[in-house]
Amino acid sequence: MSFFPNPQTFVSFSIGTLTFDIRWYAMLILTGAFIAYLVMRKNLKETRYFDMDFFDSIFVYTLWAGIIGARIWFCVFYDFKYYFSNPAAIIRVWDGGLAIQGGLVFGALFAYFYCRKKHYSFLMLADNVLPEVLIGQAVGRWGNFVNKECHGAEVNEEYFNGILSFLKEGMYINGHYYEPLFFYESLLCILGFCLIYFVLRRYQNKRGDLAWAYMMWYGVIRFFIEARRTDSLYLGNLKMAQLTSITFLIVGLLGYIGILDRFIKKQKPTLIFDFDGTLVDTRESITEAYRHLFRKYSDESKFTDEIRNEIIGPALRDLFPKYFPGVDYDTLYKDYRERQSEVSKTANHPTEHSVELLKSLHEQGYHIGIVSTRSKEGIEGILDTFGLREYVDDICGLKEVTNLKPDPEGIFYLVNRNNWEHDTVMIGDSLMDIGCGSNYGAYTVAYISDPQREEELKKAANETIVSMDELYGILNKDISFTYNKK
Repeated sequence: MSFFPNPQTFVSFSIGTLTFDIRWYAMLILTGAFIAYLVMRKNLKETRYFDMDFFDSIFVYTLWAGIIGARIWFCVFYDFKYYFSNPAAIIRVWDGGLAIQGGLVFGALFAYFYCRKKHYSFLMLADNVLPEVLIGQAVGRWGNFVNKECHGAEVNEEYFNGILSFLKEGMYINGHYYEPLFFYESLLCILGFCLIYFVLRRYQNKRGDLAWAYMMWYGVIRFFIEARRTDSLYLGNLKMAQLTSITFLIVGLLGYIGILDRFIKKQKPTLIFDFDGTLVDTRESITEAYRHLFRKYSDESKFTDEIRNEIIGPALRDLFPKYFPGVDYDTLYKDYRERQSEVSKTANHPTEHSVELLKSLHEQGYHIGIVSTRSKEGIEGILDTFGLREYVDDICGLKEVTNLKPDPEGIFYLVNRNNWEHDTVMIGDSLMDIGCGSNYGAYTVAYISDPQREEELKKAANETIVSMDELYGILNKDISFTYNKK
């Protein structure tokens, strides 16, 4: 194995009679892609929206789609007749020839359809990955330096005096010095990333803003770079990269000012409801069942107002050991359910407007699920009592998951099981419900059923409502239903 056999080759090795070269150009492109990947992954984790297995898959697939697209673009616009006559030459990437515009177009098309298939928002993905693509482009451009390409017109030797002196030798090509356009584009890519990532992201108004900004920025800088470049790809007498850059600029501008919004069909978000205290007021039956247990296995005087507030929401398996240490769980559960069933016949009732709400949302085509710490069978029984079961598509109860709220496992269970949209609204009446939605990356709506919880719920949730019919107004807003509101 021989390292650095020539300026363009990173490493060369032989297997039998075959010799293989790994070029610096490839190494720099992959290095840029890897750095961008690390920043993308960090951002996507913070959104609490994307599953990381999904992102790892789409990154690898899109990278390959981009490489294939970049090669096809080059072959079509560099010398179509030659490559059409010699199709075997198309796969000889190691001889040079990748066009970044083709990589971006093919990569974006693949990512769009893959997001559609997996029910993720393409614009949400684009906002979190396209600014980082500028990092990959900035690093990858140095592959052009190694290959002595992406340069401008001839310049005098004095052009490289001062801070450009380190580029002088590399820009000496066939007896002449050339303007290092690759270097200027690399710097402008880094500047663009900093402006979009550190500045614009703080003032982002709607989903897609960062993606559109990327297209505008890269369209502008690439247009002017290509205007001075002497080794461009052409479509007839026109530089292909400039035509693509103009398209990028126009599409980015139309998207940023909102004109494209009318052509982008918005998917209805998945709706996940808590059950107790949200859809059905079960406070009285829960309170009475616990009072019965305190009376029988502890001391009813210990059943304080603080405990009455605490028992609404958490799972029985979490609270029974706390209040009744040493008492068998199955015994407690049996007594609890018997007493609750007796009381619930007269005590339980749907919360105000919840019946009309579920029926209307179901008719409008929303996917509706319930995540609760109660058993699925118990929920279905109560829903049947009030004629609501047909309006709920699926239920995740106590036995369907390992981790209960505020862990988001229940939402993941329903969304993945039913292949629903990942844009989700979580509606609940406790911090545990809002925490579950936030941990998933959902837009959270707190239903204020207890005035004593209003202050803490307002701080935790994206929105608060005091009547279930207020949910209509929220769903009709022109917003994206994710944790960060973008």
